Amino acid sequence: MNALLGQAWRCPRSAVLVTRRFRSKPSKPPKKAVTRGSAVNKSFNDLPADEQLRRRLSDRERAQRRTTSSEPALRQRYDEFYDLTRHRLNTLLRDLGQWNPEHREYRAFGLHSQEAFIQEISLFKDALKKSFGLASTLSLTARSDNPLFWNLRAAFIKGDAQGLTKELRYALQTFLMRKNFSKSTTALHLQLADLRFPYEWFPATRQLQRTIHLHVGPTNSGKTYNALKALENAKSGIYAGPLRLLAHEIYTRFIAKGKRCALITGEEQRIPEDADMYFRSCTVEMTPLNWKVDVAVIDEIQMIADEHRGWAWTQAVLGCQAKELHLCGEERVVDLIQELCARLGDKCIVHRYVRLNPLLPMEKAVGDDFKNLQKGDAVIAFSRVNLHALKAGIESATGRKCAIVYGSLPPETRAAQAALFNDPNNDYDFLVASDAIGMGLNLEIKRVVFESAFKFDGSTQRPLTIPEVKQIAGRAGRYRTANDAARSGEEDETSVTSTRSKWGAPGFVTAMDGQDLEHITKHLLKDANPITAAGIMPPSHIIERFAFQFSSDIPLGFVLSRLREMARLSSSFNMCSFGDPLDVAEVIKEFKLSIYDRSVLLTAPVALREEAQKDILRAFAWSIANLSGGHLLEIPEIDLEVLDVDPSALNVVKRKDYLVRLEGLHKAITLYLWLSYRYRGVFISQNLAFHVKTLVEEKITNCLESADFDADKQQKRRELLRRQAQSHTKKEEKLLGEVVEDAPVAESGPGLWEAEGHEDPLYRDEKEVNAALPVRVRRISASPKGVVSQE
Repeated sequence: MNALLGQAWRCPRSAVLVTRRFRSKPSKPPKKAVTRGSAVNKSFNDLPADEQLRRRLSDRERAQRRTTSSEPALRQRYDEFYDLTRHRLNTLLRDLGQWNPEHREYRAFGLHSQEAFIQEISLFKDALKKSFGLASTLSLTARSDNPLFWNLRAAFIKGDAQGLTKELRYALQTFLMRKNFSKSTTALHLQLADLRFPYEWFPATRQLQRTIHLHVGPTNSGKTYNALKALENAKSGIYAGPLRLLAHEIYTRFIAKGKRCALITGEEQRIPEDADMYFRSCTVEMTPLNWKVDVAVIDEIQMIADEHRGWAWTQAVLGCQAKELHLCGEERVVDLIQELCARLGDKCIVHRYVRLNPLLPMEKAVGDDFKNLQKGDAVIAFSRVNLHALKAGIESATGRKCAIVYGSLPPETRAAQAALFNDPNNDYDFLVASDAIGMGLNLEIKRVVFESAFKFDGSTQRPLTIPEVKQIAGRAGRYRTANDAARSGEEDETSVTSTRSKWGAPGFVTAMDGQDLEHITKHLLKDANPITAAGIMPPSHIIERFAFQFSSDIPLGFVLSRLREMARLSSSFNMCSFGDPLDVAEVIKEFKLSIYDRSVLLTAPVALREEAQKDILRAFAWSIANLSGGHLLEIPEIDLEVLDVDPSALNVVKRKDYLVRLEGLHKAITLYLWLSYRYRGVFISQNLAFHVKTLVEEKITNCLESADFDADKQQKRRELLRRQAQSHTKKEEKLLGEVVEDAPVAESGPGLWEAEGHEDPLYRDEKEVNAALPVRVRRISASPKGVVSQE
């Protein structure tokens, strides 16, 4: 079996020894004479590895004879999972295509003949079969005993069938590369992938003696207010938040107070003119780490554990050069931050807050009759189409106006909508909003109404988690908003006191559906688990060093997967998801780009669930590789013609296609602007792109405002979401059981494959998302896969 698995599965303990006895019956070792003075009874740990494993397997076989009633059912689950894995492998091989001398990927992994291709694929299938045999017959599913099965199972749980296919691809590639991974090569990979000390990545910050103030408490407790007061009183500083709309809110607040402030997000930068010193309000990914300041505020610090974006909070905490660093978030992050501060040598001061007014779940749901809504209610939904449908239904049923707030609205539009809702002297009595308001956006909400307790996370429908419910529900009964500060231009204790007396009543939480209300109420009464590890991602310089150990023909996706697999982490850190970066690496693998350029594109805001967006990414990668063709009007993949369409002449079906095209154009322009700040000499149409972005957002808003509300359809949709989420959970339990072993934090892991978008989706139905109109073709070759030519 050594020839089958080699070094590929030696992580953290080789599976070669586990599977060897199932290939050939081992011969009995010759009996050794016991000499006087020798140790007759050795401890288990002193035995050779082969003997340890033999005894463990014997124990498992003896235990297998005492089968329980649950073991046959578990064995059946693993057999069904094996059938699914074989099907996904066959699909993967069909997509890769048959071997031919010009097949770039097969040549890169050493398959230089048809015979070698057939032999290696057969051996890999045999290894796969034996791995599942260990799981179903001997219940060897632990990571140390059966890492191939463990990796595949973890990938399926996190990413469903799509995640399983990606992990199979990496497993196959690793299997083909096994002869290249000698002991010395593996040792070098382990050394380069040593990520146990990420605080050493920021030597300039380590020279500072920082004081870290940790503000923790529930929503509406004043923690962010006190942190921002410290920032306002400083001479220089940074605010870093999770959302563009929150960064824009703080930017507006500082401008209203007469302070020079810059707004820095991924696709927008507003820098004060003729000013050397100014505050910076930014999204956390854009936190400047090479700028010394007096005070920095990092909001929503509990997101340091997020499997997709947690690395940005970790990077900001470890690298921000601030004399005082204020972190605002939930109580469950205290132990982790104190541990990090002890390692960094920074002083940590914890400030605890209590909620300024109670938060109470209601006994009854609102139901489908919007006349049951009250002034100051905020209805929370999780897609823009649904938000606009709810807005139309509320206004029609009540005869009152309804404001709308979600992440993709232009900042000025969001601010105007929030001001309309917060003003008690108009007829905007209600608000519909996405879960973006749970990330600290301040609105004067009396009662939060959940339209649904389920949301689409990018791959599946799932129920809301405890932190999500508490974050969103906690927006009920807010005391004071940044909008108030912008209107007054200053904050004093008198104004705050008067505002508190105004909001002395409790905040209330309910839902539109009774079953959803049960889920919401249950989560409000529970405490979320403590956060034990911060998320990290390998920085570009480590990716470059690691990639140099492989041939230039090896896809970057495999390099990243290998880095993920070999990474060593301390107990305080977890590896963030490689899902999006691996997808991006696969799309751009054919272009002649440097490792640095590829690393930049790995973090780009790309929505790869749509084929049209893949074509746009290829077009942008072509422009970077050739350092030309970056004018907005020179890129035919960007569907600018949709701006000339008259929506009034479209029927219902075509109007939906029109909305999909607008959304696709908006994503393309957002990516163009993001790249324009990183490749200014290539993507030169930044001003035109901003103009197009404004036009697209206006057209999307106008199109969505014409949405109609149908109570029966909304009820059926909620029931469908509930069934989909339950079906997904039952499918996982049927195949894999309820309990799944977690990865040892300090060891390398299989990676988490799913990719959750940070914007609320326009559509819930994946088929609608994939229905985007085909992009135009100019630089796309006539190949079946539509690859952008590099010539």
